[in-house]
Amino acid sequence: MADSSFDIVSKVDRQEVDNALNQAAKEISQRFDFKGVGASIAWSGEKIEMRANSEERVKAILDIFQSKLVKRGISLKSLDAGEPQVSGKEYKLFASIQEGISQDNAKKVAKIIRDEGPKGVKAQVQGDELRVSHKSRDALQEVIALLKGKDFDFAIQFTNYR
Repeated sequence: MADSSFDIVSKVDRQEVDNALNQAAKEISQRFDFKGVGASIAWSGEKIEMRANSEERVKAILDIFQSKLVKRGISLKSLDAGEPQVSGKEYKLFASIQEGISQDNAKKVAKIIRDEGPKGVKAQVQGDELRVSHKSRDALQEVIALLKGKDFDFAIQFTNYR
């Protein structure tokens, strides 16, 4: 019988991020404390740009955006927000969405699977994802439970379970 397997990935649904950004922009345009201060949030290439006339307001925009992401089921670990920067009279804050598992992080996950997981489970790095395989589906379920119990500094999802 062939080995069962699943993939460990770090992907974000771009449409959900876009929806969260649009909801945040709508809330910012309607909120009283953001009236007349030039507060905005929008895509700027691959990054998300937040602008306002004070550092506190830029951080408030980031907070609104983060709450919208959480409501849409997107892990905040995939959001990489910088520090507010002064640009003329306004403050800007750039954030980016992190996707894919880096080689170093993939190696850390593979080591955890080898050291703490069931015997005979194989983990191979494939580009920006990790393929885990074993003869027993129960062993794969144990690996998923093990990894869900760990706190990584990046978001992970389990796909292609077969």
